[in-house]
Amino acid sequence: MSALDRLAATIEARKTADPDGSWTAKLLLKGPEKCAEKFGEEAVEAIVEAVKGDRQALTREAADVLYHLLVMMAARDVALTDVLAELERREGMSGIDEKAGRSGG
Repeated sequence: MSALDRLAATIEARKTADPDGSWTAKLLLKGPEKCAEKFGEEAVEAIVEAVKGDRQALTREAADVLYHLLVMMAARDVALTDVLAELERREGMSGIDEKAGRSGG
């Protein structure tokens, strides 16, 4: 099991945890919109560090982005396994072909 799998499992378990003792539970309790907002904030912070070229800061921010992405997904009951299956489906496919094959895209 990868660190990402373990993190996703921990986040899933926090859905029923006491929000007074868990940042994840507190964030999930605020709802999907707040989870999405936090993900967006972390993504912007990662972009800033990428532009600045600070590898260590970008590494930390990227970890925050992954965490908040998984929290946002959990808030909408999207499993990491489903996302990984989608990535596997796309494996070996040109990004141009994949985008053209999306419905409405």
